Amino acid sequence: MARIKITLPEIFPFSCTIPVRITDINYGGHAGNDALLGMIHEARVQFLSRIGYTELSMEGVGLIMADVAIEFKNEAFMGETLLVSVAAGDFQRVGFDLYYRVEKEMEGKKVPVVFAKTGMVCFDYTQRKMAPIPAAALQKLMQMAPNNGQQ
Repeated sequence: MARIKITLPEIFPFSCTIPVRITDINYGGHAGNDALLGMIHEARVQFLSRIGYTELSMEGVGLIMADVAIEFKNEAFMGETLLVSVAAGDFQRVGFDLYYRVEKEMEGKKVPVVFAKTGMVCFDYTQRKMAPIPAAALQKLMQMAPNNGQQ
């Protein structure tokens, strides 16, 4: 069976911490996949806020998550604090990707919990259709990309 393999950038310009709460724990005793997706969503909201945007307001357009890929690496447990790092990349006419590295600390070392990638599409909620990335937003997003978006 084929497995998802996400290639992460080496540099992440943004990081935040997110605690694992009791409500994140599933019947297996660890953070559930749905909770980890929620944490990625929270990190995305904080990332956008850092550059002055929300998912509904980015230079006149909003954002829709078109796809998501998550590679689970290790368990996370209640009471742990996760470090979620975010970087932008793969800019296209109407969208871009966000990359996420979720880690925890164990015995003084960072241990990967999740690698993820979301495909974000700009969306005009008034006209209910995709829209090009506004130039000002692209400029800010490229500053949050490894090598400033250069290949």
